[in-house]
Amino acid sequence: MTTQQGLAFGLVAVTVACFVWGRFRYDFIALLSLIAAVALGLVPPAKAFSGFSNEVVVIIAAALVVSAGFAKSGVIEAALRPIAPRLKTLRSQVPVFVVATTLLSMTTKNVGALAILMPIALQTARRTGTPPARLLMPMSFGSLLGGLVTLVGTSPNILVSQLRQDLVGKPFGMYDFAPVGLGLSVVGVLFLTFAYRLLPASREGGESMEAALEAKPYVTEVEVPADWSSSKPRIGDLHALVEDDVSVVGLIRKGRRKARPHANAHVQPGDVLILEGEQQALDALISRAKLKLTRSDKPVATEEAKEDVLLVEGVVAPDTVLIGATAQGLDLHGQHGVNLLALSRSGYRLNQKLSTVRLRAGDIVLLQGGEKSLPGVVKALGLLPLVEREVRLGGFRRALAPVAILAAAMLAVAFHLLPVALAFFAAAVGMVAFGGLRMREAYAALDAPVLVLIGSLIPVGEAIYTTGGADLVSGWLSHLLGGVGPIWSVGVFMLLAMISAPFMNNAPTVLVFAPIAAGFAHRLHLNPDAFLMAVAVGAACDFLTPIGHQCNTLVMGPGGYRFSDYPRLGAPLSLLVLVVGSILISLVWPLRA
Repeated sequence: MTTQQGLAFGLVAVTVACFVWGRFRYDFIALLSLIAAVALGLVPPAKAFSGFSNEVVVIIAAALVVSAGFAKSGVIEAALRPIAPRLKTLRSQVPVFVVATTLLSMTTKNVGALAILMPIALQTARRTGTPPARLLMPMSFGSLLGGLVTLVGTSPNILVSQLRQDLVGKPFGMYDFAPVGLGLSVVGVLFLTFAYRLLPASREGGESMEAALEAKPYVTEVEVPADWSSSKPRIGDLHALVEDDVSVVGLIRKGRRKARPHANAHVQPGDVLILEGEQQALDALISRAKLKLTRSDKPVATEEAKEDVLLVEGVVAPDTVLIGATAQGLDLHGQHGVNLLALSRSGYRLNQKLSTVRLRAGDIVLLQGGEKSLPGVVKALGLLPLVEREVRLGGFRRALAPVAILAAAMLAVAFHLLPVALAFFAAAVGMVAFGGLRMREAYAALDAPVLVLIGSLIPVGEAIYTTGGADLVSGWLSHLLGGVGPIWSVGVFMLLAMISAPFMNNAPTVLVFAPIAAGFAHRLHLNPDAFLMAVAVGAACDFLTPIGHQCNTLVMGPGGYRFSDYPRLGAPLSLLVLVVGSILISLVWPLRA
């Protein structure tokens, strides 16, 4: 072993040890590792930032933006709407949500697919009284399985494809992963549909700050458009659209107000309805019934034409100009250029027009205004701003554009019209250009820690290869495994990646083991593609811990899981993937070169 090889292995060992220690953030450790690699002469200064310009980072970033645009379209919620009321028990909920998450992960990045479906699953569990602990982890594992099917489904597939480009001269295609990924998805989903019983039912999920804020009821005011028509125009029909999660607490027609209108009362064009409910339910009703917020069409004050219009929540503080005043009396739009869209008051039901409600200390108001002017307005009015979160109420959703953009990107890659990076980069730009996302939302969709982690570790991982370290380890392994069959060797590399990913994170696992696996295959005159696939599958299938993949971390709080809960379901699933995956890889990718 040369000095440079020893330094490369030592740096990787220290980096992995820091990951396992968990004292510092993954992205910060990766940055320190990159600096150390340059200082030790393992990475030339000219190539220090080559990882950030790598296509892998572009593909992952673009896939996150496309997933966010697809999530905002509401298409998935609309598709599940007819099914959701029939999901009464875990026996029906687990198969539907696991299959939905797995299928969606085949078209978008798996963490994005889980983020889209998890709120719907939690709402269903809350409504039916089923334990979220038995629902969320199977969904997380389903998203990991679905991500195996396409190039953009999970980061290990993208990294392995790029390494194949560097080692062999040609990357994996968009659907080269599909034969193995589909087989593992089918087997894994079948297992999860009954094995969820291995999970405890008594766990109580923790509630995030955003979820706590969303639970408070808002009162808002909507108008029935003059051209509005519906085959079900009764108040009860509006309730049914959101399963009675929104109440019509007032109806104003031709200046006359009727509190708590009967469910059989008809709704007519020009009516003003006072609605009460949680923010998500209100937004869903306004969108589905094609109603119009009474003040959202008033132009807000903006300093620049390109300025975004935002919503902000604030609490009315004591001893401010708002106490005892009304929105009409304050002339919020005329004096400050903002619109009052909704109001929340604890312990009191409002059924009058928002503009005439006298504000009290502790009321929560939802204001619409320009992003640059809103902070000054909040300060001038003496509001206490709430924790920053996305609030959506009555905004226009473009459902078709995000679906068409995603489909176009997938087809362009499938028919080799565009490279993967360019196709998904164009799709991400298209999401913004056609109104699927605002630029602010596109930036928010980027998972900066993951991008920094991968961009920093790509040059460090390459050092294992450029110093000859990968050839050295592959030589050792060829002596150890030379006497066993190739299919067993595939299983060994899958197992090594599988047990390393929870502690190293899946990106470093691929960067370390993929060059070693390819070198091992070349030494024994085997097909390197089979071994690269084994590393990708093993690195992507972290079913044992909550820290190896973002999907597992995402469900930990809401599901109330403990560290020890993951192996209860994950260990048998890992063994199943190891056995079935090795067989499928040997059948799809010939082991002999």
